[in-house]
Amino acid sequence: MHGRYNALAWAYMQDRGLAPEVQPEDALILQQGRPDFIAINYYSTATIAASRGDGGDVAPRAGDQQIMLGEEGVYRPAENPWVGKTPYGWVVDPVGLRLTLRKVCERYGLPILISENGMGAPDKLEHDGTVNDDYRIAFLDAHIAQMRLAIADGVELMGYCPWAAIDVVSTHQGYAKRYGFIYVDRGEDDLKRLQRIRKRSFWWYKDVIAQNGNHDESQR
Repeated sequence: MHGRYNALAWAYMQDRGLAPEVQPEDALILQQGRPDFIAINYYSTATIAASRGDGGDVAPRAGDQQIMLGEEGVYRPAENPWVGKTPYGWVVDPVGLRLTLRKVCERYGLPILISENGMGAPDKLEHDGTVNDDYRIAFLDAHIAQMRLAIADGVELMGYCPWAAIDVVSTHQGYAKRYGFIYVDRGEDDLKRLQRIRKRSFWWYKDVIAQNGNHDESQR
């Protein structure tokens, strides 16, 4: 990111005889190869505590990649009492996004693109053909508010890409976990009609885009 080798990583490699041979012109090549911006995916945060040393540091995965496991003798997962969770156990931490943006900005000094941010939930198609995902609206609204604060802090946030436009297959929960603004009418094994249905969050986010983030709260 800085157009040079990380000093700590370089010292580590040198100490073990793993450092590559470097020519004088290599430094210029690295300097000229710096990226124009950095992209991050942000969904959640995790909290850890020191190992108890009792053989109980590793928690079960519980079927989801976001559940903190721990490492025996090193650290253990811990609960953060100040945050909520999604139906799949992912911590909901909008403030963590602001802190992450500030830290990345301070560390790399580059414009930032949020390439993924969203909430997976078992959305329900109602009898009237609507999907009322107010929980997703609340999730995104809180994160967008923290983005505004990060921008006020001096972060150069160049773009935001929610995950996702349409329901896609989750790597762990298939079609049971949905992220999209558009509902796909199908089950895990039953293809049903495969109809695409715009959720309430679709119309809300349409207004967010039109107002460049300064959306009308009444649309919630």
